[in-house]
Amino acid sequence: MTPATGTHPRGIGRNRGQFALQAVQVFFVGLMIGMERAVLPTLSGKFGVKPHAFFFLASFVLSFGLVKGALNFVAGALSDRIGRKPVLLIGWLAAVPIPLMIYIAPTWWWIIGANVFLGINQGLTWTMTVTSQIDLAGTNQRGLAVGINEATGYVAVGIAGLAAAYLAAAFGARAALLGFGLVTIALGLGLLIKLRDTLPWVRAESAEALAAKPAGTAATPPPGWGSVFMLVSFRDRQYRALCQGGIANKIADTLVWALFPIFFHLQGLKLAEIGWITGLYAMVWGVSQLWTGDLADRIGRKPPIVTGFLLLAGGIAMTALGTVPMVWFIAAAIMGLAMALLYPNLIAAMSDLTPPLWRGKALGTYRYWRDTGYAIGALLLGLVAQAAGRGSPGNVADGTARRLLRPVDRVRGQGAETQGRASVTLRQPVRSRRWSAVMAYWGSPHALRSPASRSVSIIFSCLPKILSQFEQAIRHRRSLNDGVA
Repeated sequence: MTPATGTHPRGIGRNRGQFALQAVQVFFVGLMIGMERAVLPTLSGKFGVKPHAFFFLASFVLSFGLVKGALNFVAGALSDRIGRKPVLLIGWLAAVPIPLMIYIAPTWWWIIGANVFLGINQGLTWTMTVTSQIDLAGTNQRGLAVGINEATGYVAVGIAGLAAAYLAAAFGARAALLGFGLVTIALGLGLLIKLRDTLPWVRAESAEALAAKPAGTAATPPPGWGSVFMLVSFRDRQYRALCQGGIANKIADTLVWALFPIFFHLQGLKLAEIGWITGLYAMVWGVSQLWTGDLADRIGRKPPIVTGFLLLAGGIAMTALGTVPMVWFIAAAIMGLAMALLYPNLIAAMSDLTPPLWRGKALGTYRYWRDTGYAIGALLLGLVAQAAGRGSPGNVADGTARRLLRPVDRVRGQGAETQGRASVTLRQPVRSRRWSAVMAYWGSPHALRSPASRSVSIIFSCLPKILSQFEQAIRHRRSLNDGVA
């Protein structure tokens, strides 16, 4: 044991105090994003969004996803240089305008702008909490560490969605989100006083790994952020597969965030009932991660990931075909369990692959692609919804799924079996003339054979059913209004 490892030993039990503080921190982070989930889409009409303007409605998730994805990568690279805690502070300061903008918003464009700040907040803070907990955990505890982080955060998402729905019903959406948001930000900033930066644990782990190598082996300097981004995004098949799995994961979550509340509202459910359904989804997602991450530490990453994609597809199909709230509650629980199987194990698999000195950059890259899935999902779902209004939802849904989401098939083949792999050798930068060939991979022909890619196809194939029910509910309400008039 080196002096550094003696001063900063790794393991959840040995660092229980700081690990617990990071868990409380991510709880507050989850409250910030959760307060929007049931309230804003359902009450979007109060901000000037027309009933059929699905793409405009989804644009608030689009702005969030683009910014959060980019900030995830910036946070990882920046924290490797200046530490985890300063980046966490910046993220909380960026949250201050969010409740204020929502409160005074005259149009939906202000909500889109508020979600730009939400993307900054979530990209910096959540990335730092999960990275810090991985830093503190032992090598064989990474799945458990990620599971605890995501469990705590998504339980908070569910609680916030439910609480905000009740508060909005009692005091109005604007006042509820203003008070809830400001209190959460104050608590998050106050907790920073007791948090320690985990970068010393990273250096201790690196020193331990170097000491285990044969005598005379020189330390390899960590690669630059550009090299790590290209390696994780395109060059290495396993890294790339995990990134694509994360994108598919967030496309499904975008459906729940942006369109499901409107769907349930048009089916006649009240705001509190919608909050219970979306809250159940998030809370099952959160609580289940307490064991799904540990499960993958024991049996490997691949079985939970493949099972998660299959359950996710089934839950979405059940929601589309259901006609009563009980079916939607069951579907929400199934989808929450699916997310719990996917979420911690995709990022834990990425941690298994990555050397400690550039783990922040690699995890930032993965989280960039995963949360850009929000933007991709908002774009695709919005376009499918608009096309459904023109009478061609089936063709658009099928074409979108097959053309843009085929590469997720890699999750089944190469991306999940990463348990125990210590490092990946960086290759030389790709020359400019090869750039087009690298990018062409994303649209290359690839059969939809795996459970992962089938689940993504089902997500889009169910949209016509959901959107047709949107149309029927809107027509029914209009006929009632005409009768009253």
